[in-house]
Amino acid sequence: MRSGFLSSLLRRDRRRPPADWKPELVALDIDGTVVDHDGRMPDSVRDAVRRVVKAGVPVVLATGRSWHGTRDVFDYLELPPGPAVLSNGAVVVRYPPEEIVKTVTFDPAEVIKKVREFAPTTLIAVEEIGRGYRVTGHFPEGDLTGEMIIESADELSARPVTRVILREPNRSDEEFVALAQHLGMHGITYYVGWSAWIDIAPVGVNKATALADVATELGVPVDRVLALGDGRNDIEMLSWAGRGVALGDAPEEVRNAADQVTERFGDGGTVLELDRWFG
Repeated sequence: MRSGFLSSLLRRDRRRPPADWKPELVALDIDGTVVDHDGRMPDSVRDAVRRVVKAGVPVVLATGRSWHGTRDVFDYLELPPGPAVLSNGAVVVRYPPEEIVKTVTFDPAEVIKKVREFAPTTLIAVEEIGRGYRVTGHFPEGDLTGEMIIESADELSARPVTRVILREPNRSDEEFVALAQHLGMHGITYYVGWSAWIDIAPVGVNKATALADVATELGVPVDRVLALGDGRNDIEMLSWAGRGVALGDAPEEVRNAADQVTERFGDGGTVLELDRWFG
């Protein structure tokens, strides 16, 4: 199994960009990077992103969110038509107009079976692209967007999916790390997120793999990509990009994967980094 969480053990040397370096593509995580964890976007962040766009540099949102949870952010930032990397790299959408250009799926049956055996009260969701989620029960308000379709665990297991989400509001993050370790098997990638949340994706699929395809399509070399993020699902992206920058709020393993650590989100870390190049 390849794990975004375990890959944090591989600390990389911090690199300084050459004196003439400037980004030709900017990849932005959403939660904790563009919006706070209550979903609010400071005007300063919106203005900084618009300065990047005005400079003619593509901005690609790279998020664990579904398209339902990303479209409003895309619109609010007034991004020009282009790709967005969703579901931790398992889905790529081009917008506007809305077009699903890539999906990667896997068989969720074994994962769901193990979860039900080890933690039977854990809520399980699988993504229905362009519609919402199929879920075993009601998730906490605000966790998911789109239509919620209640199904049994067997029904969720019946066909390939882009990702599985596990949520247990009554468990600690430490207990969820134990659950993630218990799920150890070949064929999946998992990320332990905030608030007792685990995202499970096809093996080898992450934000970096999707962004590599996007950068190639746009003709941008990897060493000219600037990526910002703050979560464990950003580790591969920050390690891959020519300049990977972690927000100061990020867990230690995420900061260790980055070339640079900026200020915390609430202290303007995203704006400081973007204005370094586009101020």
